[in-house]
This record gives sequence, structure tokens and C-alpha cells, in this order.
Amino acid sequence: MSKYDQAKLVMQARKMQKELQREIITVEAGDGAVSVEITGEQKIKKIHIDRDSVDLEDIGQLEMWIEEAVKEAINQSQKVAAEKMQPLMGSLGNLGL
Repeated sequence: MSKYDQAKLVMQARKMQKELQREIITVEAGDGAVSVEITGEQKIKKIHIDRDSVDLEDIGQLEMWIEEAVKEAINQSQKVAAEKMQPLMGSLGNLGL
């Protein structure tokens, strides 16, 4: 692989990374009681809790919804990243990455 091809692949990978930074995935749990926004890079942007949907006497339920939403958000974010990076993966292997 020529240095030009290597540089082109690195540029494409950086472009994909920037796209993943801008990608926002929103996941809800507890019928909308909890929502989590996460980027394609698996960075949590926001966690929102709907006060009207939460029973403060049952904090365990709220904790479960938060955990569920965060896990699902990470899972979906990983899938988005894998789909976007798939076309480059074979070529990046040639660079030793």
C-alpha cells in the first residue's frame, strides 16, 4: 500500500470519527421516565429524568431504569460506530491498526 493510500485511509478514518462525534443516539427506559443521549463515540451527553414518572419512594426502580438506558445507549452507539467504520476496517488492517 502506497503512502498516498495510507494517508487517504487515515483521513477517511478521521472523517468517520468526526461524524461519530456528531451522531446523537437517544434511548428511553421506564416508558420515558429516563432518557439518555450518547454520541457515536460512546460519550454520554445528557441524562434526563421525568419527575412526573418517578416515584421517589422507589429509588431502586429509578436506578434500574438509568442502568437499563445507559447500557442500551452504549450498545446502540457501538452498533452505529461499527456500521460506519465497517468499510474502512479491512483497509486499516493493512496499516497495522
